[in-house]
Amino acid sequence: MEATRRTAAVTGALFLVTEVAAIAGLALYRPALDGAAYVTGTGADQRVLLGALCEMVLLLAVVGTGVSLFPVLRRRHEALALGYACGRLLEAAVIAVGIVGMLAVVTLRGKATHAGSGDGAAFEAAATALTAIHDWTFLLGPNVVLGANTLVLAYAMHRSGLVPRPLTLLGLVGGTAICASAVAVLFGIYPQVSVAGSAAALPVFAWEVILAVRLLTRGFEPVAPAPAPA
Repeated sequence: MEATRRTAAVTGALFLVTEVAAIAGLALYRPALDGAAYVTGTGADQRVLLGALCEMVLLLAVVGTGVSLFPVLRRRHEALALGYACGRLLEAAVIAVGIVGMLAVVTLRGKATHAGSGDGAAFEAAATALTAIHDWTFLLGPNVVLGANTLVLAYAMHRSGLVPRPLTLLGLVGGTAICASAVAVLFGIYPQVSVAGSAAALPVFAWEVILAVRLLTRGFEPVAPAPAPA
């Protein structure tokens, strides 16, 4: 029981880290998201590098949640536990691609600073392409894959009763909403960073924060042992 309580606390802390690191990383990346203007301007390299560090913390915390929850979920639903752990690894891999894109923009700005003015258009085009890679990973990782992972985790916890049912329903609604929003952004119905996109992300944000606080303060709900196979 003590080990399970400790696992719940670690998982809750990791979920809070993912939220803080994701928000901080996006805010710090802001100057470099307009790649063409960034490479020809004064730049804010230290700020972007700090954003990359936050994203690396996010990446590790994302993997950590999958690892920490695996032994708990496996006792009731091994396939869902494995699916969630693999899904978090996939989400982290997509985030890593976005980090590399932003770091490459910083490198490109340094080279553009020492290059002749005649190469400016080429540097701007390359920076625009790298920024586009980050934008697509931001859509696929923290939206599509995150939404799918949220659905898997919420469904597993709903079936096992590890947390109260109203909380798992919030996760199911949030996962569905952010996946649907990602499809809308993919087909150009509205921008990802918009009122509609933010509204679709709120249920997932609420699910992860409330789940984190619940695990930190109360732990998992006591669950009856699964019946032995015949």
